[in-house]
Amino acid sequence: MSEDQKKQLEKQLWNIADTLRGKMDADEFRDYILGFIFFKYLSEKQYLYANNELLVGEEVEDYRLVTDPETIEVIREESLEKLGYFLPPEDLFSNIAKRGNGDKSGKSNFILDDLQRILNDIQNSTMGTESEDDFINLFEDLDLNSTKLGRTTDARNDIIVRVLTHLDAIDFELSNSESDVLGDAYEYMIGKFASGAGKKAGEFYTPQQVSKVLAKLVTTGKKRILNVYDPTCGSGSLLLRVGKEVEVSEYCGQEMNRTTYNLARMNMILHGVHYSKFNLKQDDTLENPMHKDQRFEAIVANPPFSAKWKGDDNPLNAQDERFSRYGRVAPKSAADYAFVQHMLYQLADNGTMACILPHGVLFRGGAEAVIREYIIKDMNALDAVIGLPANLFYGTSIPTCILVMKKCRTSPNDVLFVDASKDFDKEGTQNVLTDEHVDKIVSAYRQRINIDRYSYVATMDEIAENDYNLNIPRYVDTFEPEPRVDIAQVAKEIKEIDLQLSDADQQIADFCRQLGIDAPF
Repeated sequence: MSEDQKKQLEKQLWNIADTLRGKMDADEFRDYILGFIFFKYLSEKQYLYANNELLVGEEVEDYRLVTDPETIEVIREESLEKLGYFLPPEDLFSNIAKRGNGDKSGKSNFILDDLQRILNDIQNSTMGTESEDDFINLFEDLDLNSTKLGRTTDARNDIIVRVLTHLDAIDFELSNSESDVLGDAYEYMIGKFASGAGKKAGEFYTPQQVSKVLAKLVTTGKKRILNVYDPTCGSGSLLLRVGKEVEVSEYCGQEMNRTTYNLARMNMILHGVHYSKFNLKQDDTLENPMHKDQRFEAIVANPPFSAKWKGDDNPLNAQDERFSRYGRVAPKSAADYAFVQHMLYQLADNGTMACILPHGVLFRGGAEAVIREYIIKDMNALDAVIGLPANLFYGTSIPTCILVMKKCRTSPNDVLFVDASKDFDKEGTQNVLTDEHVDKIVSAYRQRINIDRYSYVATMDEIAENDYNLNIPRYVDTFEPEPRVDIAQVAKEIKEIDLQLSDADQQIADFCRQLGIDAPF
């Protein structure tokens, strides 16, 4: 879509947000708007599938007008097989929106009960099918009886009707395979809520340009991968970005937050990933990994920075095969290396992982220094260290880095260091990467050459000499020499200034004589 169309879409979406603004926090009304966007998507997908695949040549070719029970039953069976869910004609989004926007003086426009039933029915339609796990409790965060929507049922009904009416006016262009209006809408809302709500909303969102860097790094040299994994998948944006770079057979991820986990499942389906091609789980990845028996060709992650975890307070961690070989368990105050160890355990021999972490992982001592040395010296898994600008992420201004790791490296005798910390644009108070910045990082990684004040290929001996400290300035020289000073020119300028001062003194003395007062010098 064009930039003008995109701006118009974003304006419509923000108008919907304004409808709920002031009634609840941004991260709360996010759940309602994104949930209703998802409901609209499911409805439009159902409608197009029935019309284009099942009703062609039938007496009634418009699914909204179908009333024959046998026809509806056939469509239900086919939809569950193909789409993974089913919506009858009377429950389509457009129908419920029109009922809510009807004439109050005639038929009642109260739709809350029907809407709640429809959302429940979508989930229930999948019971006992292969898609059950992917749809179960998807709408649990849409509490239509919440007093935050309004003190009375009529007030709550009115606000929901207004939101549905706004959404009904947006054409997601699902019939146009080249269009990604829906993806643009969803990503705009997620990003907007993250920037507006601070850390709480930022937890589930990695800025698109940063996601693009990770995706390009882990897919270098590949057109198709067997699977991709994110152990802290948030809204699933990192996983989906990998799918934009190469063909992916399976998306896997785990997310601890229940609401965000639901959001990730919606995001997968909204972006056209069939329910059979993604496997997302909800639980604490470090405490209860749900994909432990699988190995992944690509791993991307933006774990919570320096999160607390049980560490050696849980004696099982020292025996856990993910952590036991390193000699130390990551400290309780910072789980960064625990996530790295977990990902290395899940990484396939032909795989690449790229993980966003705080700069402290490059140089902190204690247990982290022991783990870091084992990864570099004994495993020889560290492939690259990339420093990013500060203030890229919502809710924190700290500088971050990307660690790229492989079990079988093509350059086993060196590690690439990239200092991209000074390459960014400003958007308000936030720093952002442009496409040019992304391409520069990825090109430096793929070329693996020394670039003055930007990248450096360090030998393993150099890293050992630095006691396995990975602080980027130890390897990439960004020193800017002071410009040469022309002493003769400076002396000449000083003489000129002295002459100007002498002239000024004479003028002041002359003024003082005319005024009959003593000169101040």
